[in-house]
Amino acid sequence: MQRLKEHLNLDQMKRNIVDSQIWRSMFRHGYEDTPRNRVLMVVDNLWLHLHPTKIRRHAIRIRFTWCMGGITFLLFLYLTITGVILMFYYRPVGEYAYIDIKFLEFDAPFGMFMRNMHRWAAHAMVIAVWLHMLRVFMTGSYKPPREFNWVIGVLLLTMTLMLSFTGYLLPWDQLAIWAVTVGTNMARATPLLGNEGPFAELVGVTPRLDARSALLGGTIVGPPTLLRFYVLHCIVIPLIASVLMMVHFWRIRKDGGISGPL
Repeated sequence: MQRLKEHLNLDQMKRNIVDSQIWRSMFRHGYEDTPRNRVLMVVDNLWLHLHPTKIRRHAIRIRFTWCMGGITFLLFLYLTITGVILMFYYRPVGEYAYIDIKFLEFDAPFGMFMRNMHRWAAHAMVIAVWLHMLRVFMTGSYKPPREFNWVIGVLLLTMTLMLSFTGYLLPWDQLAIWAVTVGTNMARATPLLGNEGPFAELVGVTPRLDARSALLGGTIVGPPTLLRFYVLHCIVIPLIASVLMMVHFWRIRKDGGISGPL
């Protein structure tokens, strides 16, 4: 009898979780196996039916969205293409990185043009992300049932800033080295993980084994730092951002397209 009560209580807890607003903002229920619902499964599937079946009138007004989300994604694609081209001329090695940048600027065909387009597109992406987040906040598009997608957007904002920060070191000049030195010094104050942060003594971190040393590959900005930032900038962060963008677009699609005005 006691086990039966525990089982019933567990089932009730599961139902409460599944029926909660937080759960429904992240997932959607399925359909019963009927001919009509089989069509709905295709229509509501992101891969089988990418675009919404219906588009609200406000969604095609530029004055509502200013196309900031689409512009941000376009800039990400542009940065990916130009970044791959730049990788053909760049070696993430301390003795060659700065020379390769100079070769790219003054000797490679259209090298300076390609590098500047990559650089200014990165600046434009940061601005577009902030404007997109501002628009979403001002129009209340973060409210239920879209609160989960707002969290994904905040993570994408963080990935964008990390892409900008890691790419800053790659020219390997004095401005980049000292800027990253100042920026990574803040990691020493990370709670639990930084040697100067709160609760550092409980974990036992040291200047040679904390969040800052993990970023730098040592205690100062050097060749190991350049290699780590290159891998983060070209592989790790773009992959994470790509997955988050797919989830972000999927949630927009499942939430019925762009949210309406307040």
